[in-house]
Amino acid sequence: MSGIVPARMTAQLDGDFVVFLIGMRINKWWKFWKWLPVATQMPRMLIELAKQPELGLLHARSVFGFPNVMVIQYWRSFEHLHAYATDRSFAHLPAWRDFNRKIASNGDVGIWHETFLVKDGAHESLYNNMPRWGLANAGTAAPAEGSRKSAKGRLRQTDGSDLEVS
Repeated sequence: MSGIVPARMTAQLDGDFVVFLIGMRINKWWKFWKWLPVATQMPRMLIELAKQPELGLLHARSVFGFPNVMVIQYWRSFEHLHAYATDRSFAHLPAWRDFNRKIASNGDVGIWHETFLVKDGAHESLYNNMPRWGLANAGTAAPAEGSRKSAKGRLRQTDGSDLEVS
């Protein structure tokens, strides 16, 4: 099982950041000419963002579960996310406009997003017997020991000794 870390780990990411969930839902699977063009846009955007880390995307992971597709994204700031989404020289804005022209609200394909602004220190995570995952990919992975031993400790509410792990 390559990549699995056989230890209790947590994610460390200093400063504010953004968690952005974006997805699509195939409502009429037989209308592949409607949903396939939508489905191919996100990989193009993720490749574009990976080639230009200065745009602010820290990490992204796609999750598939027919009829839904979701991408979990971590961004350095909302300003980075918004700048990318609204800049006509990048892939997102033309794709968004194309969706609105060709599909809009006809019911064939659903799209959605949720944006969460996370303040410095207002997050905690735990991974045990896991490969590096989620926020630990956006930041760094650190052992969940000492002050990071408990959820309250990882949230800087205690020194971590409030939970005994056997």
